[in-house]
Amino acid sequence: MEGKSLSVIVPDADEATSSVTKDSETLSELSHSTRKLGVILNEFKENKIMETSPIRKAVDSLETELQRAKALVASPLYSSSPNKRIEEITENLGRSIGLVLFASHDVSLTGKEKLETLRREMMSVAQFSAASSDSKSDFLDDVETEEKEEDDEDDDEEEEEENVVGEIVEEEKVVSCSTVEDIVLYLKCGDDEQLKLALFALDTLIKDHKATNEWIDSEGIVPILFNRLTSAKPLNRLSIIQNLRSLVAQNDGIKSKMTEVEYLSALVKSLTREEEEQKEAVSLLSSLSDVSDVRRRIGRIQGCIVMLVAIFNGEDQTASQDAGRLLAALSSNTQNALHMAEAGYFKPLIKYLTEGSDMSKILMATAISRMELRDQTMASIGEDGAIPPLVKMFKEGKLESKLSSLSALQNLSTLKENTRRLINSGIVPSLLQLMFSVTSVLMTLREPASAILARIAKSDSMLVNHGIALQMFSLLNLSSPIIQHHLLEALNSIASHSTASKVRRKMKENGSIQLLLPFLDQTNPKTRTGAFNLIYTLSKELSDELTEQLGETHLLIIVNILSSSTSESEKATAAGILSNLPVNDKKATEILKKANLLPVLVSICSKQTTLSSHLFENIAGILIRFTITSDVKLQLYSAENKVIPVLIKLLSEGSIVSKSRAAISLAQLSRNSLNLRRVKTSRWLCVPPSVESFCEVHNGYCFVKSSFCLVKAGGVPLLIQVLKGNEREGDENVLDALSNLLQEEIWENGCGFIEKLGGIEAVIKVMELGSLKTKEKAVWILERVFRVEEYRVKYGESAQVVLIDVAQNGDLQLKPIVAKLLAQLELLQVQSSYF
Repeated sequence: MEGKSLSVIVPDADEATSSVTKDSETLSELSHSTRKLGVILNEFKENKIMETSPIRKAVDSLETELQRAKALVASPLYSSSPNKRIEEITENLGRSIGLVLFASHDVSLTGKEKLETLRREMMSVAQFSAASSDSKSDFLDDVETEEKEEDDEDDDEEEEEENVVGEIVEEEKVVSCSTVEDIVLYLKCGDDEQLKLALFALDTLIKDHKATNEWIDSEGIVPILFNRLTSAKPLNRLSIIQNLRSLVAQNDGIKSKMTEVEYLSALVKSLTREEEEQKEAVSLLSSLSDVSDVRRRIGRIQGCIVMLVAIFNGEDQTASQDAGRLLAALSSNTQNALHMAEAGYFKPLIKYLTEGSDMSKILMATAISRMELRDQTMASIGEDGAIPPLVKMFKEGKLESKLSSLSALQNLSTLKENTRRLINSGIVPSLLQLMFSVTSVLMTLREPASAILARIAKSDSMLVNHGIALQMFSLLNLSSPIIQHHLLEALNSIASHSTASKVRRKMKENGSIQLLLPFLDQTNPKTRTGAFNLIYTLSKELSDELTEQLGETHLLIIVNILSSSTSESEKATAAGILSNLPVNDKKATEILKKANLLPVLVSICSKQTTLSSHLFENIAGILIRFTITSDVKLQLYSAENKVIPVLIKLLSEGSIVSKSRAAISLAQLSRNSLNLRRVKTSRWLCVPPSVESFCEVHNGYCFVKSSFCLVKAGGVPLLIQVLKGNEREGDENVLDALSNLLQEEIWENGCGFIEKLGGIEAVIKVMELGSLKTKEKAVWILERVFRVEEYRVKYGESAQVVLIDVAQNGDLQLKPIVAKLLAQLELLQVQSSYF
């Protein structure tokens, strides 16, 4: 001051006095704040979350600034510019508090609210101190000068602080020192890091209620935020939507500024992104949905409704509830309701079916009729209650309502659960009444009605009224091919029920076969197939009358279908009808021989690699009639046509039904083998047979084609394999076939052969698991086996466990024969009182 004049010094003294007074007041504020801050920091340190690196570093930085503040409060006179120093310390403390709040924004910490309040107070003090400067530019010059005067120690401490919290400290400095204009600038065109800081600052402004309507409008905050939403990084997008939600929460009127299609499209795009962003976006959209323009526009945005339905069905309950509210709001538009249905959300559609106008109901029903529905979707529609209003539309509505509802019900009726709902709705009488209608305007409804009847007929409930089937029969000749197809399908379903014997008898008494036979000449394949299937179903009940009912002409037609059809299903049906012809009906057999059926069957089986389908089960059934024991000539005819190799193939590769039926044929054939063998001593043998043709069981020369020998055909191992399996359906017929090897003259040879192939264990297994009939046959075989001492010793122990169990717990019919067998094993006296 040596260079100053007295006139200048005096005013400076006055100014200094005033400045000291202001410094004292500001210093007192700072002292108060440091005491409060010390208390809050102590609360922070007691929390375990302090162990996390970002929060710990931020708190360490704050403590450093706190120590500087305390030092200034203790010795203010040592500072060359106390007022500026107080301002600087206060700003640094405020900035450091902001860092702590920023680092802990995702966690719950005691004292955060107090810390935020203190930060605001300190920033107010700093602003007051700054206001006491002559001008903003002078203040910045003083700050710059003061920074240059900092000693090296302070520089080192500042550098250390920057290293501790890294970029966050620098970013917070920028925001803390920025004006509102800078925030808007960074929101509008800042890079990702600047945008992040500006969004943080904006959030603070909103929470402090400093983001006024006038400022939001004048600065264009809403357009700026939506513009950045389309290109920002994920974390910033989340922050943008959160800020938008905060604006809406504070000011409901601001929603009208967010109704632009491009804004809504940007939010819809966020529905496809990361879970938190999706959650915030759906919440904001839900808040906006009470604005009519939003509801009108959002449903048109591609993918919006699909995503909302997906979120509604998701695991996040909060997001699901928001999506549900938004879907409910959008469903006021019928097109939106249809889009929701296409996405798998049907409640709005069903609400329109129940409560909507006639046109809305027709629109919804038509939509259901055109949807490609998966089972799960059809179940959802049925469970949500669509069927009762649709049935009501059909019963009470005008022609357009009837047609659209029937078409919808036709689509839904492919699911079994929905057919039950249809029956419970009482629709069947109305459908039948419609089918008999001769009113021209209603004729168009008969087609979907017949399709629904065909689906409903698969349920047992249709059997309650036995007259329904006969009514349908009466409609057959009065209907178009499509309706005929549906009626035949319905009739076949009804007749196929296991409990439908009364219905089948009624059909038989009313000449159903005769009514159906003309359909076999139909050119329409669906009608022909429907009639063909129904004839097959009814043929199971006709027994001896079937040949007469069909007649030679139609038997030949059926043989032709079996030999020439390209459909395996149709071949199977033809074979099924022929297999149901009475086995002992010689007239039918002659007709079939005349039609060369046997070569056709052998050809079909020979061309196939596997024989497990329904077709081959029915073929195996037909072959039974060509192998009956009482007609050796017919057996020879069959053998010459290579039936036995086919039977062996069926026994090896077929289903259990095919194997069982093949065993019947082999049993019938082998029953004559003993009489057809050539004995060793026969004087009629001009040329002795080869050694290979000698049969160890029949003790003679056997040939597959002439004596139908089961041993030479290779059938015994396959029969035993059936017994060893887990399916029991073929046991009885297999045991019949094996018993032919145990006839009195050859039983000992047969026992040895069966034992060699492991067949005795298999018979014991049947004794344990089989039916009453199979157990009787198994006991018969075991009785012969245990005549041999060697086999009694080898298998008696394992057999006796099973036999004792049968004796104690089995059928009364079995007890006497089991007792004899146990006596044979010397476990009981033949006359034991136990039995």
